[in-house]
Amino acid sequence: MAWPPMVSNITTPLLGLVDTAVVGHLGTATYLGAVAIGASIFSFLFWAFGFLRMGSTGLTAQALGQEDDRRVRELLWQSVLMGVSIGLVLIAFRTPILEFALYLMSASEEVTPWAKSYSEIRIYSAPAVLAGYALMGWFFGVQYSKGPLWMLLVINLVNMVLDYLAVYGLGMASDGVAWATVIAQYLGVIFGLYLAWRKLQGFSGHVPLQALLKWREYIALVQVNRYLFVRTILLLMVMLFFTSQGARQGDAILAANAVLLTFLMIISNALDGFAFSVEALCGEFYGRKDKANFKKVIRLSTYWALMAACFLVLVFWLFGQQIIYLLTNVETVRDQAQLYLPWLITFPLLGIWSFMLDGIFIGTTSVKQMQNTMILCVFGVFFPVWYLSQGLDNHGLWLSQAALFIARALTLYWCYRENLRKGVWFSN
Repeated sequence: MAWPPMVSNITTPLLGLVDTAVVGHLGTATYLGAVAIGASIFSFLFWAFGFLRMGSTGLTAQALGQEDDRRVRELLWQSVLMGVSIGLVLIAFRTPILEFALYLMSASEEVTPWAKSYSEIRIYSAPAVLAGYALMGWFFGVQYSKGPLWMLLVINLVNMVLDYLAVYGLGMASDGVAWATVIAQYLGVIFGLYLAWRKLQGFSGHVPLQALLKWREYIALVQVNRYLFVRTILLLMVMLFFTSQGARQGDAILAANAVLLTFLMIISNALDGFAFSVEALCGEFYGRKDKANFKKVIRLSTYWALMAACFLVLVFWLFGQQIIYLLTNVETVRDQAQLYLPWLITFPLLGIWSFMLDGIFIGTTSVKQMQNTMILCVFGVFFPVWYLSQGLDNHGLWLSQAALFIARALTLYWCYRENLRKGVWFSN
């Protein structure tokens, strides 16, 4: 089950990679910085509602294990409608949201106007993006891991073509990149709905209209998602802080970190491919109360994820410089990115453990523990490490990120062992 989500997740940073590569060859760091600022804002804004994917996966997988076809259908449409509704609210309040976000980013006077233009366009993709999260979560929950692959391939192929046409055909800059992304997201979610309709043919029953219109029917989804919301906000707050601190060190550092964050996105999305499979299979076996297969899934998936992490280390070690050169031709940005590249080479092996443990806790919907450990790691590890290492400048930022990976893994593993020991998930 792991390879389709792994491939589909790798296509996600490809969207950012193509955006970065297109504007990175316009001869100035300004457009690249604008895309970095805008992309960071929407990573924070949209992934604040990443619970639409995670909550949908865990609950759907458990319903599948319990052979509750009606609930499987119900969770799809509830999650999609919730995503669209939240997206429309974001559009309605776009002006104060974007003004506040741009203020927090503290970009230079040259970058800010382009970042604002990018953001004012990109916000219109909100309903499609959030509905897409819900669709992908449901796909993973019913173990149709090829669904997100096809959906994201459509989004990224369309985005690549439109990026090139907008920038080199129509003479646009970061604004053209934003429009390309908006159009690609809507086409992708339409295709995703078609795939979901086909998959539903294999499930019996139907969903009464009242299940979609009465708020009480959403209680289970909301209860799971509230903890995931806080956890995701904390994680994305770290990303936003990271980009903001890079911006304070100058446009060259901001742009270099944008290039290197593409490496980090490749790492996280590739390894999350295994985590998504763990979510689906652990959720199913948890729903069936099958402890033996639950533990077997964890053991085998972690083994293969570790192999993938070692492969990524090798690729970044051998070809990291060449990847940087593909992403930008601005010499100052290249020099800065190469200086901090060694951090990214180590990150696959540092991050794999927290990714896999996230999958276990999402599959079992033990999301309150995810929230609490994230609070501890962000405020007890990330910010203190950053504060104490400010003298290291940008190296201090990357050190803080490494410390966060390690802390997340250690705290979640302790919770995992305690849940098994005390019979929280399965009776002893």
